[in-house]
Amino acid sequence: MATPVDLLAFLREVRLFTAFAEADLVALAQRLRERTLKKNQVLFREGDPGDEMFLIRRGTVLVSKIVKARVEQLLNRQGPGEFFGEMSLLDGSPRSATIQAETEVTLLTLDHVSLNQLVETSPHAAAVFFYAMVHVFIERLRGSDLRLTEATRWGLEATGLDVEPR
Repeated sequence: MATPVDLLAFLREVRLFTAFAEADLVALAQRLRERTLKKNQVLFREGDPGDEMFLIRRGTVLVSKIVKARVEQLLNRQGPGEFFGEMSLLDGSPRSATIQAETEVTLLTLDHVSLNQLVETSPHAAAVFFYAMVHVFIERLRGSDLRLTEATRWGLEATGLDVEPR
């Protein structure tokens, strides 16, 4: 288990929290809980219920989605300082992907109840947190747009369909 000083030092290095003032970072750190995974352990599967997000403190996880029946596509590999699960934290929706530990992993978790406590007791810290999340969502949405455009272009090229104006 990390000491509060070690935890704050780690959080200061995470891109998501760079705009946090010290008091806001302390308020957030007090709501985080540590969780460990063994190598190859599945944290959750696509479609599972969820209400917490995870920040990777140590190790790497694999992010995958079901393509068809029992076929999964690896989408991403995430390591220290990266996070996932924020959609379920914010709206309680089912998990959009499967997360499996590639190595031994130490996670920091923030659940919906703890986030609500942050809003009530430290509204400034909560506002900074939500502002940082919006920036991440925008960045991820732009990346998704680019991947969708590329996949569409590849599909059109593969079918031989010419969509260029003549």
